[in-house]
Amino acid sequence: MRIQFGDLRIGETARKHLQDVIKTNWASGGPKLKQFEESWGKLFDYKYNVAMSSGTDADINACASLYDFGANRGDEIIVPALSFIATSNAVLAAGLKPVFVDIEKHTLNINPRKIEEKITPKTKAIMVVHTMGKPCEMDTITNIAKKYNLLVIEDACEAHGAKYKEKYIGHWGDMATFSYYAAHLICCGEGGMVSTNNQKIAEVLQSTRSHGRKPGTLYFDHIRHGFNSKMNDMEASLGLQGVEEFWNTFNKRKENLYYLLKRLKDFEKFAWFNIEEKHEVVSPHAFSITLKDPKFNYENLYKYLEDNGIMCKRNFGSIPTQHTAFAFMGHKLGEFPESEYVGNNGLHFGIHQYLSQDDLDFISDHIHKYFAKYK
Repeated sequence: MRIQFGDLRIGETARKHLQDVIKTNWASGGPKLKQFEESWGKLFDYKYNVAMSSGTDADINACASLYDFGANRGDEIIVPALSFIATSNAVLAAGLKPVFVDIEKHTLNINPRKIEEKITPKTKAIMVVHTMGKPCEMDTITNIAKKYNLLVIEDACEAHGAKYKEKYIGHWGDMATFSYYAAHLICCGEGGMVSTNNQKIAEVLQSTRSHGRKPGTLYFDHIRHGFNSKMNDMEASLGLQGVEEFWNTFNKRKENLYYLLKRLKDFEKFAWFNIEEKHEVVSPHAFSITLKDPKFNYENLYKYLEDNGIMCKRNFGSIPTQHTAFAFMGHKLGEFPESEYVGNNGLHFGIHQYLSQDDLDFISDHIHKYFAKYK
């Protein structure tokens, strides 16, 4: 594949930190981890940062922290019907129930006007996802949460550095989760983070990520249900390089996003792209295409791009109705029409910082060739 979703390149900064880890023989929860947590927090002014072994584990621990704020097993978390499946899997893994809300297909984000109808006495939180790095409508969502006394979890795994109305994502909700997988702006190989400005939430997360241990104890004293979700110092060493290079990475990927949007502007009548509006800063996670008419044939476009060396992924699909893994919940096709439409008509591909202008022209030229028959 010529165009992939990301690339792990280990530079001098990461090598130096990795050598330190080798010399100390301390790889789990050591000084590099703490340094990475502090450095990440300084990027966006998050007070407390708890590193995890993956973005999925960040979501699981964020959900599990709700038990310290009144949740009981089987209580509910509102989630978007369309997202990377880790979000809904995390709710289940934490012993809670995902309650699905449809999206808006032109943004790929949860429709805030459909949230209140899904709130019940068992609802404990709203977990939003900033899909493809595009911020959700956070002022509306946080107002709903305040009205019903709910916590807000921002799944920002695809939204490093995004802003909504001049405020960084992660400062709207009670906590935010991030991923450092290869496709993301910071890559640790694997890894994740939960960031919060709430000290109590941070203390709970410190416990849940280490089997629910009582923080600061030197013996097995497990005071809550927990997991083995710790990031190791080798992953943190890679993350420290990512933090050092973050804004260069962000700006280069943003240039790539803008360049492709400009090159493909003539196809706006055919598809929704992940555009940036005046009130927001979109994180350049990937380039999304959702066809406006099924006649343009998503499956043919997917195959055409893949056959020409452009790695693609589906735009996730409706978790409750288009993924067999969630069939046990009893939802039927037609319940989430916007999510289902995107699942049948949307894809995305990488715009990472190592792509050249020739690579971007290569992508644009092939999309032009595909749509030429419809002009």
